[in-house]
Amino acid sequence: MDYYEFWQAVIKEIATAPANEERRIVTFHDPRQYAGALSQWKSLKPSRPGLRKVKISPLIRAFVVPAASAVNLMHKYAGALTIEEDLRIQIHSSAASPTTRKTSHYLPWGVKAIRAPQAWSRSTGVHIKIGVIDTGADFLHPDLKASLASGVNLLHRGILPLDDNGHGTHIAGTLAAAGGTRGMMGVAPRSLIYPVKAFDHTGSAYVSDIVLGIDWCVQNRIDLINMSFGMKTRSKALHDVVVKAYRAGIPIIASSGNDGKRGGDYPARYSETIAVGAIDNKRRVASFSNRGSYIDVYGPGENVPSCWPKEGYREMSGTSMATSHVTGAAALLLALCPGLTPRQLKLLLRRTSSPLRLRKGQRRAALGGGAVDAMRLLRARTRVRRIAAGEGPASTG
Repeated sequence: MDYYEFWQAVIKEIATAPANEERRIVTFHDPRQYAGALSQWKSLKPSRPGLRKVKISPLIRAFVVPAASAVNLMHKYAGALTIEEDLRIQIHSSAASPTTRKTSHYLPWGVKAIRAPQAWSRSTGVHIKIGVIDTGADFLHPDLKASLASGVNLLHRGILPLDDNGHGTHIAGTLAAAGGTRGMMGVAPRSLIYPVKAFDHTGSAYVSDIVLGIDWCVQNRIDLINMSFGMKTRSKALHDVVVKAYRAGIPIIASSGNDGKRGGDYPARYSETIAVGAIDNKRRVASFSNRGSYIDVYGPGENVPSCWPKEGYREMSGTSMATSHVTGAAALLLALCPGLTPRQLKLLLRRTSSPLRLRKGQRRAALGGGAVDAMRLLRARTRVRRIAAGEGPASTG
């Protein structure tokens, strides 16, 4: 392959492409060819400023380039490349509504429902690093100051991943708020959130930015990834990077979507993720939540209060909110059992979940897993090997 010619074609299209032109994800089949293209890109970039717009994912050997140049590359190097559309992807939540509840020593109903406070005598999630691929976070929120690491802003490299939407701050609050006696408490208040800003102020992102976000989490040895978003279409690049994280031992916990149907969105549909549905405060599957046998576990997701930018608090509903409860419970367990594999964590979450309350006409088997229970999860840690091997149910309590 002529790598110089390859990049000249890309440079030509970048020079004429409009700012909002569609993009393509170009993945190399051969690691040696990717290495050659990467080396040429690095050598040309100082003299070709346009190449700085090209994004790379070393984990799956991919470049993100303008759509027109990808078409030309596809014709010339069809056998060496996989080229796919860089689709848009949305966060999973409803609109936020203000909450006037006083926050003095505030435990949201979802944190209590999964019995997180009872688990804190055993684990608070200390030292567990959680990558939250979302809209960023409010670094000035008093309940989050001690819970946030610098993370990364994939939309504007070098700038702090500040939240201009609110969704990411809400997720971070449920996960790890540590307001003590004067503020809100999250599920795993001693865990550390690494905001990975991939979504803009409208709650929309490109698949390539999700790929780069997972890539960043793997490269930075994050322990656990929260992904509260989804799309209807499969993406090979997204699946490839999810598999890479799975093989690296990093569990990905993903929301199933808010269509109120059997089935659900990707990436939760990929078997390498832990798929989450939402329940209400009566432990019934929320009317908006997707459901089905592929759902591994359900978490509180209806009218969930949490942190909001500018030192505020809001209620939100969605499988996004449910996912942050499950990720928090997983962080409590990983702090005690840091060697757990993604497969073992999934099995433990499924087998320690509490039974759901069924609505009229519902069948338990058609819903998938049960409701996450932090206490049952931690009590099962001594039986990790037996449960992971499928030899029997976890203890209850």
